[in-house]
Amino acid sequence: MTYQEKKSIISLISTILIFGTYCLYMYPRHPEVELVSLATFRYWGLFVLNLMLFSIVAHIIISILFNIFFRITTGEKEPKFADELDKLIELKANRNSFFVFIVGFLLAMGSLVVSQPSQAMFIILIISGFTSDVTGSVTKLYLYRKGV
Repeated sequence: MTYQEKKSIISLISTILIFGTYCLYMYPRHPEVELVSLATFRYWGLFVLNLMLFSIVAHIIISILFNIFFRITTGEKEPKFADELDKLIELKANRNSFFVFIVGFLLAMGSLVVSQPSQAMFIILIISGFTSDVTGSVTKLYLYRKGV
């Protein structure tokens, strides 16, 4: 298994763990007030901002730990450059990831059109962000295993 495959697997697992842990942490803090209130919008705004910050910091720490563990176990350094295949796989993974997020964004806006509560829009946006991240990692893993 190559460095890129291992990195994709670690990214996929860490994305699922980070999202799941954060949602389990934030779910009990949901305000018990009416559906359209300032507290509800404040909660969802903080949810998204804190999730982004928590996710970025956790991904950086996990990446550093992965590189240290990779170097200790294999004695090799991580690749310092990306060749044409790596760039092509990265582009295809980004394309699939953006497509999933755009579909989620359109569904979130559609939920407002059909008069769903604003919470539905936030939940759809958060889930589409998570799904797009997972889609990018799975696409990279698939393309590295199968080929372009």
